[in-house]
Amino acid sequence: MRSLLRPLALAVAVPLFALTACGSGDSTEPAAGGGSAGSETGAFPVSIENKFGTAEIKQAPQRVVSVGLVEQDALLALDVVPVGTTEWFGEKPGALFPWAKDKLGDRALPTVLKDKDGIQFEQIAALRPDLIVGLYSGITAADYQKLSAIAPTVAQPAGVPDYGVSWQEVARTVGQAVGKPKQADELVKGIEQRFATVRAEHPEFQGKPALMATPYEGYFVYGSQDPRSRLLTDLGFSLPSGLDAQIGDKFGANISAERIKLLDQQALVWFPTKGGTSKLQNDPLYKNLPVRTQGRDVFVEENYDDPLYGATSFVSVLSLPIVLDQLVPKLKAAVDGDPATTA
Repeated sequence: MRSLLRPLALAVAVPLFALTACGSGDSTEPAAGGGSAGSETGAFPVSIENKFGTAEIKQAPQRVVSVGLVEQDALLALDVVPVGTTEWFGEKPGALFPWAKDKLGDRALPTVLKDKDGIQFEQIAALRPDLIVGLYSGITAADYQKLSAIAPTVAQPAGVPDYGVSWQEVARTVGQAVGKPKQADELVKGIEQRFATVRAEHPEFQGKPALMATPYEGYFVYGSQDPRSRLLTDLGFSLPSGLDAQIGDKFGANISAERIKLLDQQALVWFPTKGGTSKLQNDPLYKNLPVRTQGRDVFVEENYDDPLYGATSFVSVLSLPIVLDQLVPKLKAAVDGDPATTA
């Protein structure tokens, strides 16, 4: 469940990113980067605002480090190989899941930064970046000041919670930063068209209230600003009325047992820990809710080798096709009105 809970832990307690070597051996030498070859005419210089300031990028970056948790997907989708990535979960070489590894080809794996003991500024500096990206992150003002002293830094945007940036904004902002805004926009439009196709094929989703949740210290629900919740609304579902009033200005929050009826929606997607589905289904408070007895719940159990689990956690231009292929049939079964069909 680390992938679904990491932003919560980071936001309330844990700083980010310790360096670890990846690939063969224990070397911490910087990997060779792919740069931003093929940047679009007139793309530079570019100024990108964030919640702490403005990143001034004068020319196509050649060595990009991601201190956010999903930006490597956007970079590789634009054929830019980062020299450093941040591992969120899964312990994949280069912190790249299969959908991103395919884009890497035979080029060198990035060096992996881990989120154990805070941002490792010295190790990031050793990678000699000319651009640092951290859109899906919890970078603080102090972090930003230190990172910006190393290289222009694109931090999370203003106006959204930490870990609340949309996949569209991640892709488009990364596209601006590496000089490929038009290419990024086309990638986004392509995925948005796939969502539109799903909505047209599944009118039964339209307007039905749905929710994403995980059994973390009770019942943890994701709010409207979380990318996972946006998956539901992008598919045509609605979120429960008053959801954010119960959560506040965070990407998600725990609800008390007294509020368990919030879980009783037309569709409910759970992310239980490995082996935890049965325990959740038999939870004394949950098992008698209509959403459970009528089979309107979907369980995406923690499994780092399951493409759907990883893809639903990343919510990126590269992972979303997997989500659309594999989650949509489960949601169709959840809302079909037949308790005998299980999702």
